[in-house]
Amino acid sequence: MALTLRTDSELEKALDALVAAEGGSRQEIIRKAVIDYYHRADLHAQVESIGERNLEKWADVFERLRHT
Repeated sequence: MALTLRTDSELEKALDALVAAEGGSRQEIIRKAVIDYYHRADLHAQVESIGERNLEKWADVFERLRHT
């Protein structure tokens, strides 16, 4: 699948620096960035879900601690 990406000078500069430092192509740098962002967003959702479950599970304990 083809994709057109509009860039600005800041993105061009960043891409050039990353290509120079890591090798590869702009396409590969962008691909890695998007996949990394996707995985971090998924991890954030998982952590948030676990936090919500623990808040519900331990709500009475947290409430007692709040009053000590």
